[in-house]
This record gives sequence, C-alpha cells and structure tokens, in this order.
Amino acid sequence: MTAPHGINPNIPHSARVYDYWLGGKDNFEADRRVAEQTLAAVPSVRESARNNRAFLGRAVRHLTRLGIRQFLDLGTGIPTQGNTHEVAQAEAPDARVVYVDNDPIVMTHARALLTSTPEGRTAYIEADAREPGAVLDHPDVRATLDFTQPIGLVMVAILMHIADEDDPAGLVKAYADALAPGSYLVLSHLTLDLAPKETTDAYLAATSRQAMHRTPRTGEQIARYFDGFDLVEPGLVAVSEWHDTPLFPDSPAWMYAGVGRKR
Repeated sequence: MTAPHGINPNIPHSARVYDYWLGGKDNFEADRRVAEQTLAAVPSVRESARNNRAFLGRAVRHLTRLGIRQFLDLGTGIPTQGNTHEVAQAEAPDARVVYVDNDPIVMTHARALLTSTPEGRTAYIEADAREPGAVLDHPDVRATLDFTQPIGLVMVAILMHIADEDDPAGLVKAYADALAPGSYLVLSHLTLDLAPKETTDAYLAATSRQAMHRTPRTGEQIARYFDGFDLVEPGLVAVSEWHDTPLFPDSPAWMYAGVGRKR
C-alpha cells in the first residue's frame, strides 16, 4: 500500500495494527511489525480483536432495536465488515452515523466505501477524538446528528490509546455532557484483569518495546467511565460475553465491554 500525503508509514497507527489483526490489507510494515511482535508474545490478541469487532456489531444492533437512530463513532478504524452504519441501517434504514478518526487513511477508505442508505445519512470527519469541542461543533456532525434526541456514543477500543495524563474520564464526560438523556455509551477497553498472569507478563514485555501507546486498565477504572450512565445487562463483562457466547471461548479475554444508558 502506498502512503497518502501526510502519512509517515514508518510510524505505527492503532487503526492499521487492528486492521492487520482483523485480516485487512490497509497497513504498512511498521504496523505489521508491531502487530506481529504482539502476536508472537500473545497469539490470543488477534482473537480478542475479532471478539471486540463482534461486540461492536451486537451493541449497535441492540441499541437500534431499542429505538436509537443516530450514532457518533469515535476512533472509527479502517472499514471492514459490520461497520456501525451497516449494522444500524440494516435494522433501521433511516439511521444516521458520524464517523470520527484522525488517520487520513481511515477517512480515505471511509469516504470511498461507507455509503449510506437513501433514507439515512453517513458522515465522516477527520479529527482528533481528544478534542471533543472540535468534534461536537463540527458542521458535519451538527448537520447529521440531533443532539436534542438520544445518540449512541461509540467508544470501542479507543480510550486505551489515551494516556492518564490526557484525562480519559474527562474526555468521556465532555462527550456525555453533550448527549440527551436516554443516550447510550458503547465502550470497550483493554484490560489485564481477565487473562492469566504469565500471559499478561508476556504482553507487557512485548508492548514495552513498541512505540505505539496502549494503557490497559482495571475493571474498576473502566467502570468509572460510565459515571452518569446506568449499565445495561449484563454489565461490564469480557468483550466476548456481552449479549452472546464467545466466538473464541477458550481464548483469554483482553477487553472489557459495556453499554450504559444516560440518566
């Protein structure tokens, strides 16, 4: 793949590493190197990525069936099967979705591949999710989503890339404050709680040598992101176990997942 203008192919990016784990081809050697280093130490990370993608689809489908017709998807990632608007519009053709990512490659593919139904609407903005004011005030966001009505805020596997000093809890709150009551937060996050210690030690050893930032957090820390929300059943659980049986039942779980309804 040729790097578009403004992209340094020698710097790994989380969306492209994730794309590699999902079997995609929109990645560079630096991304593949990070992905393979992690896989060599912890092969189950690939299965966790696929479980995480499956959770996204289940959560969006669940919310659409509850009546949610608009979604703000932060840290979209490179398009693959089961994108947010595809799942939502399969249930409700009039659903509206805004995708946000800071990787130009993601946005290039999104604009080319993610087409809406005639009844709905899909928009894509290239922005940094760590700047909620810029995202929420973007004209394409305001033209697509009605913030007086409930919205599904999708933060799947994004907060683990935000360091503690950047205040991930404050970031969630900034977005949540903009949502109407009855909105939902869909969230998954890297954790070391659910895997055996020898496996987590191998993961930490592998990632300590990598340039790409990832912060695993405990279930207690992740639960705080749902302040102001009521967790829906089954609560905060392994990503593979939210409203389904695991795709890979014998694989160690590396992600917590939950969905909460804003009070």
